[in-house]
Amino acid sequence: MSLHTDIGTGQSAAHRHGFLASYLETVTLIERLHRLLLDVIKDDFERLGVLELNAVQALLLYNIGENEVTAGELKSRGYYQGSNVSYNLKKLVEMGYMHHQRCDIDRRSVRVRLTEKGRGIRAAVAELFAAHAEGLGQSGALDLDRIDLVAGSLRRLERFWTDQIRYIY
Repeated sequence: MSLHTDIGTGQSAAHRHGFLASYLETVTLIERLHRLLLDVIKDDFERLGVLELNAVQALLLYNIGENEVTAGELKSRGYYQGSNVSYNLKKLVEMGYMHHQRCDIDRRSVRVRLTEKGRGIRAAVAELFAAHAEGLGQSGALDLDRIDLVAGSLRRLERFWTDQIRYIY
């Protein structure tokens, strides 16, 4: 047993430091990858000549898919991660990518769903993602086992962070 071993956890200070460094790198990568994904979507849409939409709006359309949801549900279901959901919904409705309708039961609530134009954008993003998946598989950058391992690790991290928020009080 080393002098640097923490009796309570059985882990050395070096091990804990290494874990912290890897955790911080993971947090940084998550943020960087999200921004990079938005850039990839933006570039693809520029190639397609779709210039009126930004990447956040395109990703929102993709995530909504065939669902009909309220603005509040967009965040709770994980379809939207930003803070300006009302602005983006308003713009998407104005541009004809989404329908909106007041809820009969609660007139304050608005339900949204994609129009045909919105479904076209969703299909374009789906094609982009399918091409990425195929390219990753063909290049050997990630195989099914490794991508499942990454996804499982990120789900556990999401659950941990969610628990930190829920049980703060």
